[in-house]
Amino acid sequence: MFPWLLAFSCESWFTLYWGIIVNCKWNPVDFKTYPENVDKRFPDLPNVDMFVTTADPVLEPPIITVNTILSLLAVDYPAEKLACYVSDDGCSPLTFYSVVEASKFAKLWVPFCKKYNIQVRAPFRYFLGDSDQPSNANYKANSEFQQDWLKMKAEYEVLTRKIEEAARKPIPCDLTGEFADFSDVERRNHSTIVKIILEHKEINSDHVVPDLVYVSREKRPKQPHNYKAGAMNVLGRVSGVMTNAPFMLNVDCDMFVNNPQVVRHAMCQLLGCPSEEIAFVQYPQVFYGSPRDDPYGNQFVAVFHYIGRGITGTQGYFYAGTGCFHRRKVIYGLWPDDVDEAPKHTSINGKLVDETALRKEFGNCEEFINSAAQALKGKQGAFPKNLSNSLEAACEVASCNYEHGTSWGTKLGWIYGSTAEDLHTGLVIHNKGWNSTLHALEPPAFMGCAPSGGPEAMTQQKRWATGLSEILIGKNSPIFSTMTTNLQFRMRLAYLWILLWGLRSVPELLYATLPAYCILTNSRFLPKVEEGAIWIPIAIFVTYNLHNLREYLKIGLSVRAWWNNMRMGRIAATSAFLLGLFSVILKLLGISETVFEVTQKDQSSDGDDNNPTKFTFNKSALFVPGTTLVLLHLISLLALPLRLQSPFRGVQGVGLGELFCSLWVMLCFRPFLTGLFEKGKYGIPSSTIFKSAALATLFIHFCRS
Repeated sequence: MFPWLLAFSCESWFTLYWGIIVNCKWNPVDFKTYPENVDKRFPDLPNVDMFVTTADPVLEPPIITVNTILSLLAVDYPAEKLACYVSDDGCSPLTFYSVVEASKFAKLWVPFCKKYNIQVRAPFRYFLGDSDQPSNANYKANSEFQQDWLKMKAEYEVLTRKIEEAARKPIPCDLTGEFADFSDVERRNHSTIVKIILEHKEINSDHVVPDLVYVSREKRPKQPHNYKAGAMNVLGRVSGVMTNAPFMLNVDCDMFVNNPQVVRHAMCQLLGCPSEEIAFVQYPQVFYGSPRDDPYGNQFVAVFHYIGRGITGTQGYFYAGTGCFHRRKVIYGLWPDDVDEAPKHTSINGKLVDETALRKEFGNCEEFINSAAQALKGKQGAFPKNLSNSLEAACEVASCNYEHGTSWGTKLGWIYGSTAEDLHTGLVIHNKGWNSTLHALEPPAFMGCAPSGGPEAMTQQKRWATGLSEILIGKNSPIFSTMTTNLQFRMRLAYLWILLWGLRSVPELLYATLPAYCILTNSRFLPKVEEGAIWIPIAIFVTYNLHNLREYLKIGLSVRAWWNNMRMGRIAATSAFLLGLFSVILKLLGISETVFEVTQKDQSSDGDDNNPTKFTFNKSALFVPGTTLVLLHLISLLALPLRLQSPFRGVQGVGLGELFCSLWVMLCFRPFLTGLFEKGKYGIPSSTIFKSAALATLFIHFCRS
């Protein structure tokens, strides 16, 4: 009876979850924009502040960050309307040195891209080979272009060499002059550093390069810094006192601009009516240089195509943390109902406020309060004549004590309390009644590098599951805030689809373990082969998998891509999601705090792994559950011919259905099976095997007790 009840409980969960997925796919929506018409409708285009975040020059090599910055500076948008802010949460002199050197190259690169209408404006991709020529074929035989192209390539090679040489040194450069602020600094204990690297002086010139500002916020050991959400809030305040653009774009350090028209595309949706209801425009994450057929299940192509477009048909897609354009006044707490009154009054969180209330909500910096009031009233942000005049205020709002007693991270800005600060922030915005959009472009708006190995992929998925579980049990949860928010019912279900990832690990693990349990205890949870009822689970299994396979084939993906994503779904759910949920349980019990783990970025453009499709391992606990499952099923399958099972748990005996399910689990976890016999990074470490063997032994003892 126990196996049947457990199977019924798991199947009930999967049925409920399938219903939520169907809701997410119900009415897909696509957007078509015409960026060539933006200038005609809006001759005075709004300013845009662009944010780039990086935290570790080792895990996130500076050359990747540099290429992202260069692609942003070169977008097809009036340069005098743009400003780029780089947040360095590692306070690294190497990162600052790299950005300074990149700014020198940008003065050549930006005019070159605009002169020849270059489409791929990240140099490392442009000079890779496939994109060596501009889109306009007339330039191919142009001797002037050829000379400029050779010059650009030579200059970029010099830039790359400088950064690589600096990275090999203990101290990347002489810590004098503008680098003196980095002498004797500790990563988690330093004062605020704000540097204006580029500041344009001309207007409407082809040689203008957007402003470039480096920001490293103050950190102290005993002061919480709230990870990426804290860094984003600092960027929001620093940009507020410097440029105060009404729109903000944020990208991770590895997500370069792949479509130079992306800002104009975003303005098509953010400007005019009824676009005032749109709080942010999210672009799908697309990856370059990944192994064929997505062996680690990182690219989520099918998820964006079916679920993403379907969710957009409700209240809009989630905020995914990168490749997103925000309305500043929404980030500052404006509600949709206050939009009409905004030009007359200052309103946040649904209430009219005066200067005293603004000071309580936003902090005590006079310059920032004034800029916040302007942003909330919908006034166009204007560049000051000299950004240096705002340096003192910028350092003030970037201090670690500035947020004390304010609403930052709770009602304003990027929301704290979860390592998935992006989804948390988007949920709070949707709770207020705002809408959003998911906008897929061709070519893709942004491209980044996906995790290139098992440890990196699993670490990322664990961080997601941890953050999602924190949101699920938090005060902004779509479950607990049913009567107090403006979140639509179907949007609430859409959030549950993603927030339940961590909790989903429990039925996934139990169901994956059940066949081994049945074989070891000589019991069944499926009908016998000769019983007609056996066709019900067979029909469900075949129909579900064929339907998923059809979805992949319909959008041009391969059978192997479907299998890889399905397999990684099982692996991540029973391993990374499980440990993420466990981390949150420990946090609830007060035993430990959750930690934001930075995912290592691949510096190579196409990967230099000898076999990038082969699963890699390390000593992380993330690989213990998967290894344990493989050992359990190996033992149970060996027990059949060797007659090691004990028939004391039932008299009906194990059937072919349980045997097939056990083999199916082994097939899904085949990377772990082969990892038992491999060596090096392709083999499971002996310490992990010993831990898994101990857990498998305990499970077998439980089966025989």
